[in-house]
Amino acid sequence: MTPEEQLEYLRKGVVQLESEKELADKLARAAKTGIPLTVKVGFDPSAPDIHLGHTVLLRKMKHFQDLGHRVIFVIGDFTGMIGDPTGRSRTRPQLTREEVAANAETYKKQAFKILHPQKTEIRFNSEWLGMLGADGFIALASRYTVARMLERDDFQRRYRDNEPIGIHEFLYPLAQAYDSVFLKADVELGGTDQTFNLLVGRRIMSGYGMEPQIVMTTPLLEGTDGIEKMSKSLGNYIGITEPPGEIFGKAMSIADPLMWRYWELCTDLPMDEIAALKKQVEEGTRHPRDVKVDLAKRIVADFHGAQAAAAAATEFEKIFSKGQVPEAIEEHAMPGSRSLVDFLVASGCSASNTQARTLISAGAVTVDGEKVTDVKWAFPAGPEFLVKAGKRQWRRAKSQ
Repeated sequence: MTPEEQLEYLRKGVVQLESEKELADKLARAAKTGIPLTVKVGFDPSAPDIHLGHTVLLRKMKHFQDLGHRVIFVIGDFTGMIGDPTGRSRTRPQLTREEVAANAETYKKQAFKILHPQKTEIRFNSEWLGMLGADGFIALASRYTVARMLERDDFQRRYRDNEPIGIHEFLYPLAQAYDSVFLKADVELGGTDQTFNLLVGRRIMSGYGMEPQIVMTTPLLEGTDGIEKMSKSLGNYIGITEPPGEIFGKAMSIADPLMWRYWELCTDLPMDEIAALKKQVEEGTRHPRDVKVDLAKRIVADFHGAQAAAAAATEFEKIFSKGQVPEAIEEHAMPGSRSLVDFLVASGCSASNTQARTLISAGAVTVDGEKVTDVKWAFPAGPEFLVKAGKRQWRRAKSQ
């Protein structure tokens, strides 16, 4: 691609680009010299299970890889022990070295479901931050002011509300910025919630007499509920290590208007082709359900392959269109209480007793095809029962 075509390709799904002209200049220089851009992305390994929301950023990293640029996946094993204060109303608990190491290994395995393993350079920032020492950190801290640090929204809120702010929390954006200095980053990518940290990197690099990095932010993907950002704690997530059928079913559950957001941020389909699909749906020449099936198959194929995607689509059609029972169903022992609420929680159908009772009260649970609405219901005598919770979750309850 020409530098202009590269810029257009990279702009897809980007919220903020600071600045577009600087990136255009860097791309042109890279094309002329043959020296690829250094693109840095930091991951704080505090939550190792990657969901589809995380892949928005990973996919943008892959776009740079597709164009031949150098992508560095920075695992924040040092900064992870500080704790990123982004979006926090209180000080984040600090991780131990053992917790960081275990989470980092999980991140590496999952990230390569999107990134090219051979084209990805993985670095741990303890490599350079650990050697910085007290003198180095004092020199780094001298390049930024408390006033500028308090421009950050969450710090402002906590300061105004007389909530404690640890001095070590000020070190996080400075340490992240030093990652860029050490790696001589041309571009740093991050979610919109990382904008402050990324801009600190620009200013710190200038303070070291370096050409400031380009800041490129990607949006936070809405979860399957279409309201809150995707989060495991909210239960509105699509985990990339989940079984193909689960991923497919969750993708099919999103509202029709939201699927265009997923097409843009969770696939590599060009924007003009997405616009063409949307026009076909608006004109009635294609049914939105068929377009959503294509989306779900693409998402599954990214993490499990095309064959698994096709099988998931067939299984979905069989269960939801023809009302049949899936072939593979997890088996779980009935609890000693034989309580349906206890079984739903123990088998993973519900995250809590409260959620299980809500499902039952709403008529979203059946046992052997019969709807159960009594939250006190317990399994009668019998060796095995077929339980369905919600639209997609099936379990076999077996006597111990």
